[in-house]
Amino acid sequence: MGSVTYDNIAELVTNDPTQGDESFLGLRHDAAVVVDDGVVAWIGEAGQASPTDERVDLEGRCVLPAFVDSHTHLVFDGDRAEEFAARMAGQPYAAGGIRTTVAATRAASAEALLASATKRLTEARSQGTGLVEIKSGYGLDVATEVKMLQVAQQLTDETTFLGAHVVPTEFADDHRGYVDLVTGDMLDACAPYAKWIDVFVEDGAFDAEAAREILLAGQAKGLGLRVHANQLRPGPGVQLACDLGAASADHCTHLTDGDVAALADSGTVASLVPGADFSTRSPVYPDGRRLWDAGAAVALATDCNPGTSYTTSMPFVIALAVRECHLTPSEAVWAATSGAARSLRRDDAGRIAVDDPAALTVDPAALTVVDAKTHVHLAYRPAVPLAQVLGEPAP
Repeated sequence: MGSVTYDNIAELVTNDPTQGDESFLGLRHDAAVVVDDGVVAWIGEAGQASPTDERVDLEGRCVLPAFVDSHTHLVFDGDRAEEFAARMAGQPYAAGGIRTTVAATRAASAEALLASATKRLTEARSQGTGLVEIKSGYGLDVATEVKMLQVAQQLTDETTFLGAHVVPTEFADDHRGYVDLVTGDMLDACAPYAKWIDVFVEDGAFDAEAAREILLAGQAKGLGLRVHANQLRPGPGVQLACDLGAASADHCTHLTDGDVAALADSGTVASLVPGADFSTRSPVYPDGRRLWDAGAAVALATDCNPGTSYTTSMPFVIALAVRECHLTPSEAVWAATSGAARSLRRDDAGRIAVDDPAALTVDPAALTVVDAKTHVHLAYRPAVPLAQVLGEPAP
């Protein structure tokens, strides 16, 4: 693999105050980074690195830890463009649209699912994403949930069993029976391919009692906990996530004061997915400012899926978080890197440091370069392809 010097960096975002200016971004200016066999070996002033096998002149660009996309549904088949167009014409979003994707995904081969998911992952990496989480949840039967997780496992080690996405049509009159399936045969078959278990806690999906049962069953199988929480209206999802010690409560669009306090007082990360609020034409977005000021850990993710957030662009999500969730550009970048890594409980992603050999490996925690002098341009120039993982081809 050899050693590489990335030199002439105008701004280096380390996310480690001890590596930079003591801010939460740990900024350094006029910097260089040496990566040796995939590990950060040195950080210092531009032009001062010892000779390495290769030197890459970044010509005054910004470098930061690769984005961590901690909530995606990259494995699916089908298209819901008509549903999106209907929402833009005024039709409200309802969770039942998921079933449209279920039918297409059940019919797709594993090879077809892998090909399309790989294409989306390549698209994400070309926009600066180094690590992704991928959920199942478009199978809702044992065979397809297993198929999805087997595909996802070929793309990431952050795989999530989401059999409790919605209740499938064939169980419309037997919700209890579907919970029994999810906590029984489906969980038994899927657990070997998953690191996490997730539940969509929402009207039209699963109530708090069923969600608790499902999460505890997954935990008993050794899976970590994640929760789709408080997306469409206030509800029990965030409190449930905090009570059970879930790594992440995702969406968090509608929060009470008690929800914010619970997130601030727990180890549960508030993972915001403003792309979903954009695509569902939600009248409100998550209040990132309120969460940040309360002391809650905040993450950002794309929620890439065919129905409610069909984007792989973390820079787009950063821009939305600044404009609509009221985070500063610096806070949004931290949330898209270090905060998202924290939501996956990963110490080897989201920061750039010399003191820890796990702090940077080639994949998942690569370096991302921004074609600008400062990270602020990620929000300042929305929808411009400025970011890419170093070593990836330009989009």
